[in-house]
Amino acid sequence: MGKIILTGDRPTGRLHLGHYVGSLRRRVELQESGEFERIFIMIADAQALTDNADNPEKVRQNIIEVALDYLSVGLDPKRSTLFIQSQIPELCELSFYYMNLVTVQRLQRNPTVKAEIQLRGFAEGAAEGDTQQKQGIPVGFFTYPISQAADITAFKATTVPAGEDQEPMIEQTREIVHKFNTVYGPALVEPEILLPENAVCMRLPGTDGKAKMSKSLCNCIYLSDNADEVKKKVMGMYTDPDHLRVQDPGKVEGNPVFTYLDAFCRPEHFGLYLPEYPNLDELKAHYQRGGLGDMKVKGFLNSIMQETLEPIRNRRKEFEKDIPAIYDMLKKGCDAAREVAAATLDDVRKAMKINYFDDKELIDAQAEHFAQNAE
Repeated sequence: MGKIILTGDRPTGRLHLGHYVGSLRRRVELQESGEFERIFIMIADAQALTDNADNPEKVRQNIIEVALDYLSVGLDPKRSTLFIQSQIPELCELSFYYMNLVTVQRLQRNPTVKAEIQLRGFAEGAAEGDTQQKQGIPVGFFTYPISQAADITAFKATTVPAGEDQEPMIEQTREIVHKFNTVYGPALVEPEILLPENAVCMRLPGTDGKAKMSKSLCNCIYLSDNADEVKKKVMGMYTDPDHLRVQDPGKVEGNPVFTYLDAFCRPEHFGLYLPEYPNLDELKAHYQRGGLGDMKVKGFLNSIMQETLEPIRNRRKEFEKDIPAIYDMLKKGCDAAREVAAATLDDVRKAMKINYFDDKELIDAQAEHFAQNAE
């Protein structure tokens, strides 16, 4: 069997630069590489509902936003299968079976789940209907590592391109696969995570300096932001708070502006936008010894971001002209994805020996058994 990719995003809003450097850009490279037999890219609406159950319209409206972002960055439905999670019912059945293979304690130890619970403000001790406390943890959200394992294994994915924050989730999937294959026999494939090659891209900080760029924290630069919005966000980015005057020495470590330059800057950008510097190292050195203002560095970053995002914006505008065609593309992707997931579910049922009506050996043996009892 060849190498297969499964990856995706929650449709809770438009996609941003964190998504782009963390996985979208890499997905396009992998699509173009020819190394993979199949590439499945999922719009994870069912997972998005685990913490948006009271606002399904938010998820519903953002399906098209994510699909447009996918197409605008260069994902090609002729070479990658784009589909919607909720339209593949086999995933729910796989999750149901996998729940018997994971303990509550193991889910509680998952660092990604713990971090996301804290980020969303869920309260572990919140009582049902208690309006004085934050919402308790939804069961569907808590068991997300199990549903993600179903997503990955349904398509027999060998490779999952993702950021470093997803490593605990992939490890959980590997544990489920190992347990299932040990108990029932080999039927599932253990996946490997594929991290970004540029360490900076593993997690891009927000424009406010917080560790993660997140829609909920309002610290994002979106792929679909227009030129003025991008400039406003870049020029307003958090920098070294102690760099008060141009002549003051500045810090590049933990400075989001330089982190973004590490992620996006290429050698040719200096000749185009900042010819007085030969490379990024020289720019950093000048900032560190003093004499280089934040606004000049931000202006350089803005030029790079505009160059990066303009073709993405332009492609998006073209795709926006025929929204029914986008839905038709997604429907075809769902049909193709469901066919693969159904085949995997058949393998799982066979391994678990719950394919009763297809198990001729079982039926014949029991018929013989009861025939003997009747004699």
